[in-house]
Amino acid sequence: MSVQFKDYYETLGVSRSASADEIKKAFRKLARQHHPDVSKDKKAAEAKFKEINEAYEVLSDPEKRKKYDTLGADWDKAGGFQPPPGWQQPAGAGGAREYHFNGTGFSDFFEEYFSGSRRRGQPFGRTGFGGEEAYARRGEDVEADIMVTLDEALHGSHRQVSLRKSDSSKVETYNVRIPAGVHEDQRIRLAGRGSAGLGGAGDLYLRVKIAQHPDFRVEGSDLVHEVSLAPWEAVLGTEVEVPTLEKTMKLKVPPGTQHGQRFRLKQRGMPVAGKTRGDLYVVADIEMPKSLTAKERELWEQLAEMHGKKKSGK
Repeated sequence: MSVQFKDYYETLGVSRSASADEIKKAFRKLARQHHPDVSKDKKAAEAKFKEINEAYEVLSDPEKRKKYDTLGADWDKAGGFQPPPGWQQPAGAGGAREYHFNGTGFSDFFEEYFSGSRRRGQPFGRTGFGGEEAYARRGEDVEADIMVTLDEALHGSHRQVSLRKSDSSKVETYNVRIPAGVHEDQRIRLAGRGSAGLGGAGDLYLRVKIAQHPDFRVEGSDLVHEVSLAPWEAVLGTEVEVPTLEKTMKLKVPPGTQHGQRFRLKQRGMPVAGKTRGDLYVVADIEMPKSLTAKERELWEQLAEMHGKKKSGK
């Protein structure tokens, strides 16, 4: 089955030579613009948000980006998209992709070349035949990735996921429960929904991939948010507004704050066992001016002299 090539650089609006920092900035800008929480058309925004996340998932990972650049070098040539030799098999699979999914948050293109369904052999199980007990191999388990937003991971949700075998037109749809507190690479099991076998059907496992968020990064059960401070705000202290997954909170930044200093907002992170939550850490990012007016330079030089530093060039 052919798949439609995804131009991830076009999705993020960056050039193929874009730096990692340029890719990150483009993602954050688009993710904020199309985040479902801030859009009136939530359904359209959710679809766009997932496209942006998929593109960033590949381009922000050096190894995946390297593979993608090899894969996509000639994607727009006459005759349509043809993967280079060695790319006929999905990553991590032992053969051509046997299952196709819908509702996981990832495109067919991503599943084919950067995830894909994975099968795992199963042990033999007992079955009766002709009055005697015999052993028959159980059907193989099937794995695929599912994109989960931080909001879904926080509150839990239900998702409809459809599965179709490559050699069949039959589509099976399942209502998947995403539990609150789910974490990266956790597997959600749907018993008996894998490949059929004489010893019984295998299971379907959906491996969780937490969607990137424009305001937070995940560290275990904690969240991290960077707040930009001007030098004088760090020196004199200030009050800033900090986003959380529920609401915006105010944080007092004390005088003398250092670059990289962390401030803790208790239990504003992700759920952990026992109905508690991790914390949200606000990290100070002190942004130094890249250019100065004559007056600003004069003031900085006065500060330097006050601290016993000579003017540059003197």
